[in-house]
Amino acid sequence: MSALQVKVMIDRQSPVPLYHQLAEQFSNAITVGQLQPGDAFENEIAVAERLQVSRPTVRRAIQELVDQGLLLRRRGLGTTVANSKVHRKFELTSLYDDLARDKRHPRTTVLDHAIRTNERAASALDLGADVPLLHLVRVRYAGDTPLALMTNWLPPGLSDLTREDLEDQGLYACLRDRGVKPVVAQQNIGARMPTTLERRHLEIRGSQPVLTMTRMAFDASGKAVEFGDHSYRASDYTIDLMVDER
Repeated sequence: MSALQVKVMIDRQSPVPLYHQLAEQFSNAITVGQLQPGDAFENEIAVAERLQVSRPTVRRAIQELVDQGLLLRRRGLGTTVANSKVHRKFELTSLYDDLARDKRHPRTTVLDHAIRTNERAASALDLGADVPLLHLVRVRYAGDTPLALMTNWLPPGLSDLTREDLEDQGLYACLRDRGVKPVVAQQNIGARMPTTLERRHLEIRGSQPVLTMTRMAFDASGKAVEFGDHSYRASDYTIDLMVDER
């Protein structure tokens, strides 16, 4: 398989390091679809000669993309474009909205939609342990690829949400339609090996881990409006964080 040459413009007068200029332009070629998942990536010797830069510069640029999950290096097979990932910024958004914004064709299958009690969820929602809650379990797809298994608990005032509502749009859009707007959340991010249920619905093989996120979301008055416990295919999903010094 021949590798497509990505057109790169290098500004040698710029204070931006050459490796970063390369990485940014290669990343953009992948993001806009010029390079597709599975495509062979030009080897570092060819790139270095074509652009008249050093091999360590090219190697560092390629490593940047490998670290971001955009390229995959395999011994004996060379470097290829990795499967598309959903890069979710650390903000209060719905995965459905993120996928729709990126034109990734979100689709939802509702596995469970029932009124149940759950002490842990009730505590997170600041309700009594015996208060009936709306329990939702959904699989979120990007096209035909399963990305997330999402479990949510909603307080009694939102128990009128239907399966059809949740299959047509994201949960937060459904909440907004009912005048409920989550504005702040407490989230815990983790990683672990998948459960049997997660393996089946996320189509996970071998020893792939899942990313996990537990979220309690609140409206402007401080009232808890949803409790979520989600897992994501780590091979197709990342969460981008920006941190600053306090």
